[in-house]
Amino acid sequence: MCKGLIAKKLGMTRVFNPDGNLVPVTVVQAGPCVVTQIKTVETDGYNALQVAFGAKKEQRVNKPMKGHFAKAGEQCFSVVKEFSVEDPSQFALGQEITVDLFKVGDLVDVVGTSKGKGFAGTIKRHRFSRGPAGHGSHNVREPGSIGCSAWPSRVTKGKRMPGHMGVDQKTVKNLQIVDIRPEENLLLIKGAVPGHKAGILEIKKRKFQK
Repeated sequence: MCKGLIAKKLGMTRVFNPDGNLVPVTVVQAGPCVVTQIKTVETDGYNALQVAFGAKKEQRVNKPMKGHFAKAGEQCFSVVKEFSVEDPSQFALGQEITVDLFKVGDLVDVVGTSKGKGFAGTIKRHRFSRGPAGHGSHNVREPGSIGCSAWPSRVTKGKRMPGHMGVDQKTVKNLQIVDIRPEENLLLIKGAVPGHKAGILEIKKRKFQK
């Protein structure tokens, strides 16, 4: 069994569960993904499936990738990722993997790229507290002293400072699948997931379910 799917974030909404409670959900289009390469211990050192998602115009794909995709069919794709499998012999090139991989109530880990926030100061980026804003204060939003004076006379590595915020890979764990709509390839996942609308996600099955 494949351990996950590539998905596209469509947005957030809310639905009622069987108990009548209102649940916030993220709607994602999960698959269908096409198997483009099968990796085994004998040939690659590990067992995995390379799957592709999202149609792409042939003229926008370079020649090496065209030849790679041709082994699995005539279609070209925009996103390619790997997921581990226990028995690769159960799969074939060109095979489609759909939301049938999941069932309602499953717990999943969602991997995505966080929204870009541009250049941000320490208060927004690292949740620093601001300085006093009274009369005569000259240090309201500045980070303050960043170095060591006598020793080691330098700024220590990893110091939290202003800089580029966002566009980081983030993983949100233990999110529950509230509903599945296989005719539309949709998953309704409880809560929020990283990234913007139309962002690419990886939906991975938890190894141990509650």
